[in-house]
Amino acid sequence: MTMKLRAKIWFENDGRKAFGDGPWDILQRVERTGSLRQAAAEINMSYSQVWRLIRMLEHNLGFPLLEKKTGGPGGGHSLLTPAAVCLNAAYSHFRREAKQNLDGLFKKYFPPGLFMP
Repeated sequence: MTMKLRAKIWFENDGRKAFGDGPWDILQRVERTGSLRQAAAEINMSYSQVWRLIRMLEHNLGFPLLEKKTGGPGGGHSLLTPAAVCLNAAYSHFRREAKQNLDGLFKKYFPPGLFMP
């Protein structure tokens, strides 16, 4: 049996969840596809659920995450705001570095075989 560290990190603003892995993943998908609807489908969430989540995050963060264009001949699309692009990039780097540091601490305090006679 091999133990592994699992950790969830999220940001709060005045005690309200403001950002974490789920929103980060959604924004990455929106950036790649240009569509909030497509991002929702990829993670098996309804469009309305994802849209409510985005609105709640925008409220808790204090800035918009998406620029939306509705309908029309080519259909609508969603783009990340410059602030969302910056947030997602910073979170990507932070997440990677936090995982490396947490893995190092886990190996330091819980080396393989620690609990085996």
